[in-house]
Amino acid sequence: MTEIEHRAAPSGDPGVGHEPSDLKPRNIALFAVALAGALGLVLAVSYWIFEYNAARQARNQVPPSPLAHTREPTPEPHLQVHAAEDLQETRAAENALLNGYGWVDKEAGIIRIPIEKAIDVLAKKGLPVRSEGGMQKAEGGKQ
Repeated sequence: MTEIEHRAAPSGDPGVGHEPSDLKPRNIALFAVALAGALGLVLAVSYWIFEYNAARQARNQVPPSPLAHTREPTPEPHLQVHAAEDLQETRAAENALLNGYGWVDKEAGIIRIPIEKAIDVLAKKGLPVRSEGGMQKAEGGKQ
């Protein structure tokens, strides 16, 4: 293989390592003007395309069918104004149901009792147990 020998430039040469002439302000100004003109042209074309499409869409707009169902707006207020107070009222109403007496179905004779009382009643009476006959019928049906 041939080896190429690279020689360093003599350090005393003032033309090595920098531009031989300065940048001309006229060229920089011309570039800035050309860039601004191109930007203005792109913005103008974009605006024209937007307006053209908006007018085209307005021309092609089909009126809604008179049979179309219009959705009614929800009643005011749309936002929960007093969240903490609403939560307290809801919890108070739930606690009144859970810890108070009342009729569930007066005609059927079903009443509501406080939870603590219901737990005590269940602890004394116990939960209902299936009869053996019901278990045998269920087992007989599986075979």
